[in-house]
Amino acid sequence: MDYVYIVECNDGSLYTGYTTDVGRRVDEHNAGDGAKYTAGRRPVTLRYVEYHPSRSAAQSREYEIKSLSRAEKEQLLPADVDRVGVAVGPVVE
Repeated sequence: MDYVYIVECNDGSLYTGYTTDVGRRVDEHNAGDGAKYTAGRRPVTLRYVEYHPSRSAAQSREYEIKSLSRAEKEQLLPADVDRVGVAVGPVVE
């Protein structure tokens, strides 16, 4: 299974990525071994995950989410910061 995820960084910014193992990837971000962007913004908190049937589908969706405005990304996130939003892709609006 392939996933697109959004983590919230310690500075409140949002980072979107693709992975085959969400837990491992979030741990990598928090260890400073993830993306350069998140390395200086630790710790990160998982806020949103989408499941996709293929790598190409997940990577296409990652690109779509990265193209969204901050406000549009926030619409994907649950209101409760202690929750993780979950969706099965493709997401249809």
